[in-house]
Amino acid sequence: MYTYTDFDEAFVRERVAQFRGQVERRIDGSLTEDEFKPLRLMNGLYLQLHAYMLRVAVPYGTLNPTQMRKLADIADRWDKGYGHFTTRQNIQYNWPKLQDVPDMLEALADVGMHAIQTSGNTIRNVTADHFAGAAADEIEDPRAIAELLRQWSTDHPEFQFLPRKFKIAVTGAAHDRAVTKAHDIGLRMVRNDAGEAGFEVIVGGGLGRTPMVGKVLRNFLPKADLLPYCEAIVSVYNLLGRRDNKYKARIKITVHENGLEKIQELVEDRFATIRAGFSGHDQDLLAKIEAAFAPPAFVTKSIGGYEATRLANPAFRSWTDTNLAEHKANGYAIVSISIKKHGATPGDATSDQMRVMADLAETYGHGELRISHEQNVILPHVHKSDLAKVYAALRQVDLATANIGLASDIIACPGMDYCALATARSIPIAQEIATRFDELEIEHEIGQLKIKISGCINACGHHHVGHIGILGLDRAGVESYQITLGGDGTETTTIGERAGRGFSADEIVPAIERLVTGYLGLRRDADETFLQAYRRLGKQPFKSILYPAQDKANAA
Repeated sequence: MYTYTDFDEAFVRERVAQFRGQVERRIDGSLTEDEFKPLRLMNGLYLQLHAYMLRVAVPYGTLNPTQMRKLADIADRWDKGYGHFTTRQNIQYNWPKLQDVPDMLEALADVGMHAIQTSGNTIRNVTADHFAGAAADEIEDPRAIAELLRQWSTDHPEFQFLPRKFKIAVTGAAHDRAVTKAHDIGLRMVRNDAGEAGFEVIVGGGLGRTPMVGKVLRNFLPKADLLPYCEAIVSVYNLLGRRDNKYKARIKITVHENGLEKIQELVEDRFATIRAGFSGHDQDLLAKIEAAFAPPAFVTKSIGGYEATRLANPAFRSWTDTNLAEHKANGYAIVSISIKKHGATPGDATSDQMRVMADLAETYGHGELRISHEQNVILPHVHKSDLAKVYAALRQVDLATANIGLASDIIACPGMDYCALATARSIPIAQEIATRFDELEIEHEIGQLKIKISGCINACGHHHVGHIGILGLDRAGVESYQITLGGDGTETTTIGERAGRGFSADEIVPAIERLVTGYLGLRRDADETFLQAYRRLGKQPFKSILYPAQDKANAA
């Protein structure tokens, strides 16, 4: 894992001291809220419905046990004993007091963390495949590239006041677990005909009020050209992007209005100009970063006890069936820890839970944790002989729910419970859906199903790429929930189709139950997922299940 250099340490400490002075001036009235707002946003501090919210960066989702324990300590000391893991692989604290925020940032700096550029019209936290460095289908660990991008973009003098926020995602695997096609820049590692590793460069993806699937700007870009090429893209966007209308300011609109060919021409011209200025120093830096991401020293030992425990313990077997993924090293597994116990708030973890996860990573996981964009926590390197002990420890703190990828593993934004922009609640709907499917005891029969919920059109819950997406809206002062169908956030990214009229808060959970149980009667066999059935059959059979009264009225 990457650790701070002396330069990183000095830079972050200076920013903390700078912000401490700004907070003091805000408290004594020397700065108005309008004057303070851009300063706090540069340091990840939002003003939400009920309190300030601090968003802490977890670059490319990677944490060590010391950092996770520090997050727990901060939750206890300056918040309400929990943190919220987000779809940007960050963690948010929802209840800090303004005067405490500089101390929180100082505590983060003690363990090589910060909140810089987690907000504002700049390049945000670079995200990555949460199985990076462990996945069996991976070409290379992409986190070194993500770290290079982080260092390049942090406090970049040209890119601190872009037309709008800018998000980059990177994956090194064939299966896209980083939703790269829904980002301003998506980077998918591929091999050319000579077998060399490089990147497919995708540009102009994004969700929100105008969802768009990213377009391929370059089919293959050598790794050595990545940084100057990304700089060329952002430079072109910075000049072309609209500043007259914030709803049309994202690069997806810039690409749409100018056309992909023009963007390609401008980027290639800019790339040719700036490429020489890098002179290979970025590759020297990348080599040093790559050394920090060397794989751990995997061990070889028997897994016989693991198989015996699976046979003897049905609950453990169920957990291993859903919460484990294939690891590239023999005898190991990738463990996804569900932060989605039925009825709990998706993404919320208590300080006690954070400490247990830190202990498990230290004892059994080669000292690594990951935060996924699906609001869960990953132990990327666990030997199968240790899985029974990991499972037992997780059960003690309500983290052993066997539901990864199932109906209750719901992505949900904070919604109207916290967010000043939200127009409807997300969390209670997610809790009710998860509880209902647990009561029905059919989650495992249903199989893989991605339900995603957003409390407003900004789509922080990624509802557009949910197999079932739910969008909460305000209709004349009443919460209404639209359903979209057939969305997908993988390498076959698809924007979901709106099913029809919205449902009230009282109707939405029965509607989802009706939809999912109806799918069980439509699928070809038990192996056909909801998304596969939708792609085979189209919208109409699912719409008929959702709106049976409407079909009867049309027939009459």
